Amino acid sequence: MTPPTLSETTPGRDLKRRFVWVGLAMVAGLVALAVQLYRLQITQGEEYAAKSVANFVKEVRLRADRGLIKDRRGTILVDSRPSFDAFVTPAFCTNCAEEVLPRLGELLGWDEVSRKKVEDQVRLARRTAPFQPLPVRIDLTRDEYDRINARRDMLDGVEVVPVPHRNYRTGSVLSHVLGYMNEITTDELEKLKSEGAHYALGDYIGRRGLERYFESTLRGTDGVRKEVVNARGRIIEEFSDKLGKEAVVSSRPGNNLMLSIDMRLQEEAERAFPAAAGAVVAVDVKTGFIRAVVSRPGFDPNLLTGRITPAQMASLAKDPLQPMINRVSADHFSPGSTFKVITALAAYKSGHFRPDTVVNCSGSYRLGARSWRCHKDSGHGPVNGKTALQYSCDSWFYKVADTIGLDPIAEMGKALGLGQPTGIGVLAEVPGIMPSSEYHNKLSPGGYTKGMALNSSMGQGDVNVTPLQLALVYAAIGNGGTLFKPQLVERIEGLDGEVVKSFEPQVVNKVDIPEAHRSAVMEGLIATAMVPGGTAYRAMVQAGLKDLGVSVAGKTGTAQVVTIGAVRLKTHQMDFFQRDHAWFAALAPAEDPEIAVVVLNEHGGHGGVDAAPTGMAVIRKYFELKKEDAANPPPRQNTPYVSTLPAAPSLDDVALTRGTQVAGGDDATSD
Repeated sequence: MTPPTLSETTPGRDLKRRFVWVGLAMVAGLVALAVQLYRLQITQGEEYAAKSVANFVKEVRLRADRGLIKDRRGTILVDSRPSFDAFVTPAFCTNCAEEVLPRLGELLGWDEVSRKKVEDQVRLARRTAPFQPLPVRIDLTRDEYDRINARRDMLDGVEVVPVPHRNYRTGSVLSHVLGYMNEITTDELEKLKSEGAHYALGDYIGRRGLERYFESTLRGTDGVRKEVVNARGRIIEEFSDKLGKEAVVSSRPGNNLMLSIDMRLQEEAERAFPAAAGAVVAVDVKTGFIRAVVSRPGFDPNLLTGRITPAQMASLAKDPLQPMINRVSADHFSPGSTFKVITALAAYKSGHFRPDTVVNCSGSYRLGARSWRCHKDSGHGPVNGKTALQYSCDSWFYKVADTIGLDPIAEMGKALGLGQPTGIGVLAEVPGIMPSSEYHNKLSPGGYTKGMALNSSMGQGDVNVTPLQLALVYAAIGNGGTLFKPQLVERIEGLDGEVVKSFEPQVVNKVDIPEAHRSAVMEGLIATAMVPGGTAYRAMVQAGLKDLGVSVAGKTGTAQVVTIGAVRLKTHQMDFFQRDHAWFAALAPAEDPEIAVVVLNEHGGHGGVDAAPTGMAVIRKYFELKKEDAANPPPRQNTPYVSTLPAAPSLDDVALTRGTQVAGGDDATSD
């Protein structure tokens, strides 16, 4: 008889059954574990990821104050004010797109486009920097701040943080010089990070002007504060207090800029300038530092740095006067008769003309079959180099161009900086145009002709200059031939006023101007302003400069915008954009010039009537301030600027009023 096997015994069957149940239990456990892992890592992964770091230390940026911008006497032009900004931290924002952002959008009045933009930003930040607060609304109003605070419990991941916000105290005054700020782009952020700069998404960066050029100087160094937070991003005070002194690393403010501009002179330039469009520049003749600079129209940097609406941006873009263009250096114009000083210097250098060389002006100059008009139809009669400048006789300069051609004039203009950037750096600029025969042979149909030289000789044709270039030309004539690089900042100071860096005058070129030639030109400019019959004499008298004992060397200019017809129209008879540009350029005091002033009244009319009064007012103010400061040296100020200026004229104001003022003047004294 065969004995039974183990499997056939009752104990064997029980053991086999136990193995089966153990295996099933293990499979069930593994399935349950897989389900739980899926829920933890996939379904609720983001939630538990936030909870997993909830008790870790969170680092909060302490944003540094941006440096101040002051005028040369210490008056604060740009500072920072407290701004409450709304931030979203993606890691702490549970149900962000479904609940939190719609609620926040309702509180802040977002439209569908705005909400979608924020959702996209948060979604991107969740992948790239989930624990970095993302700004979603800059500069909350008091009502917006209160509404968010009242609903904080329903806005996980949303916080309101005080942030320094740029404050431009001068409004539209100096807007092109100061610039503005706006949010850094993703491309810029990546580039700056690769260069080692510490910026984050949502940071503001300087745009245009001083804010852009001195970004690294003005921007301070951010600090950090360590906090312990819970899963919703709320601070756990009892844990945060235990972090000790190492919990806070203070921020360091940026350095301050001390400008060369004197706001007292700047205000006078703004107040005396009647134009809706144009520029005023006042330059130190002996250093190249700019003392006042007006570009009109301007814009409000506070608006561009803050919450500008699409409608407001469209309004700026569509404005026919183009307020975003800096007239001082980023646009160029025909200089009219203010250019004649260059033609005169070229004439004397050529040896074909002397200051006493006489040309008879009959009211026009004939070259071949064509006549070139003088601005005085009846003519000036016999004129020499001095009286040609004094009365702004065109015929004398036509004769120069007919005799020596264009190239000697172009050579002198280029030596004095025309046709090339000034190198100011802070401001965008165009090079202007100083045409030569080579220039015309390349670009003009039919090439160069003598008539082009006649047009250029009195600042018309293709000659184009910026007001800044022209101011530097006159400054160089005033100081004997030194062409300076224009500068707007005299020094950089630290928080406590210590000088970090000083800027010294920089020479661009030394132009060989024989003293006899310079004196002859200066005599003509002095006669223009100081002798009866000179085109700027009336403006000098009205400004009271003789009574003040200040002598002026100046030149008026009226640059045509459209071709003169058979009948010379008065300014008020023309459409605004067809009117001539009114220019005035001057040096004072004439015997030893300290300041050069250039005025461009764009489409203003006549130089003697519509530009010279502004220039004379600026000169008068300069010497009044000099006398005042000599008697009572001004203390170093550190007070915020408060404007007392009236609103700048609009295009409608100018179009309706300027023509009637010009109509009363005669051409002999208004060029």
